Amino acid sequence: MTLSQSQLEQVLKHPFQYVATVDSTNDLAQTWLKDGAQPLSVVIADEQRKGRGRRGRIWYTPPNVALALSIILQPSKKFATRVSLIGCLAVYDLCQYLNIATVGIKWPNDVQIEGKKVCGVLPEAVWQDDQLLGVILGIGVNIRNDLQPEIANIATTLEIATAKTLNRTDLIAYLLDGVAYWYNLLEKDDLIFAWKARLHTLGQNVIITGNQKRIVGQAVDADTDGALLIKTADGSIQRILAGDVSLRPQT
Repeated sequence: MTLSQSQLEQVLKHPFQYVATVDSTNDLAQTWLKDGAQPLSVVIADEQRKGRGRRGRIWYTPPNVALALSIILQPSKKFATRVSLIGCLAVYDLCQYLNIATVGIKWPNDVQIEGKKVCGVLPEAVWQDDQLLGVILGIGVNIRNDLQPEIANIATTLEIATAKTLNRTDLIAYLLDGVAYWYNLLEKDDLIFAWKARLHTLGQNVIITGNQKRIVGQAVDADTDGALLIKTADGSIQRILAGDVSLRPQT
């Protein structure tokens, strides 16, 4: 079912902008934030031509197949790094709501079903000089994407996981309620406890790459900022706040 302004108006509780097609919902949300949008305002698109992923990757979201949205949040500087946790937890809860089993969060900002990616989260801080105006929480969720053979073994969709045809308007409403719930807990330990309990990267032997670094070790913990703590072969603990994770075979 195609998204529409009228359908979204019936179910959403917070201000929103809906566009049929856009380069990036994050870009529209940044402009709206600078124009005075209130927290939990959201930009929603049916088609996103140049959505941003981590490390400068570009993602195309075709029409009628996924959720592509950006939520405006205004955390304090101290807790701004926790915003991606909110997105992951809200999508995790959405999967639970749909009675999907074997859901987990892969550090730093993917949600997986049976080890396959169903969602990506991208927070982008918006600054004016040294003042944090807010953080844009971009979320993309696969609903009925046509997964090409080269990614079918690493990605999935909610309709594959549920074997049902899903209504994207209802899913957006539930997801945004989840974002609002976790946003209210942003400065609480409850947020960290809930996130760590769902973070299936912990305990795994991993390889972290990014920023021209490669760190090999075991993910032993995560801290209150959302950073991953890696124990390397020499016994030292490396604190990683961003990077790509791949699993390392057990030895």
